[in-house]
Amino acid sequence: MKASRLAAVAALAGPAVLLLSAPAFAHVSVQPEGAAPKGGYATIGFKVPNERDNASTTKLEIVFPTDHPLASVMPQPVDGWKIEVTKSKLDKPLEVHGRKISEAVSKVTWTADGKGIEPGYFQKFPVSVGTLPEDTDRLVFKALQTYSNKEVVRWIEVPQEGQEEPENPAPVLELTEASGHGHGTSAKNAEDTKDAEPAARNTAADSSKSGSDTVARVLGVVGILVGAAGVAFGVLAGRKRTAA
Repeated sequence: MKASRLAAVAALAGPAVLLLSAPAFAHVSVQPEGAAPKGGYATIGFKVPNERDNASTTKLEIVFPTDHPLASVMPQPVDGWKIEVTKSKLDKPLEVHGRKISEAVSKVTWTADGKGIEPGYFQKFPVSVGTLPEDTDRLVFKALQTYSNKEVVRWIEVPQEGQEEPENPAPVLELTEASGHGHGTSAKNAEDTKDAEPAARNTAADSSKSGSDTVARVLGVVGILVGAAGVAFGVLAGRKRTAA
């Protein structure tokens, strides 16, 4: 086969490969806005694409992890969607800021008021969460996506490291290490500010002294000029009297 024919076949096959592989990437996922530090808070967004050509996504259910429950879960309102937050009792209460919490959010459900997510579109569902656990590198959320034709897609398969992505992977939030530099930087800035205060006062005092010296010099020069002008006026007046 000639090179030109090979190129033509490759050009035709390329879009076909993309079309066949596209659905593998179109699944419910979760990403933080910025970072998701261990032991901290984050705003995360569940991205929900519509995979169907003849139906809209009308409902999304996100199941929160029970092995690492989150004490604070606050979904952001989304136009055109009703939100229902479900809480469950914890086997082991959480201690947050000195108080014990015996229940936590186990599921958040978004239900469309209107058409929902139509074919060819996606929707993001933001949620503020915390505090994030410090003893794991990721959180797994299981998702159920319901279409207007009553079809339910269960994104619940947990991806395993070193293995291929499952057909219906669950959304996974990757956690980052807590930086811990903020407090140190603030303390250092405060210390630098404290050290700088005496120097600033000395500088201000020196400036004030310098300003006073300058004023004194100016006044002295003005006095000399006024005195000289007076002497000159006296000499001129004496000459006029003598001439008269």
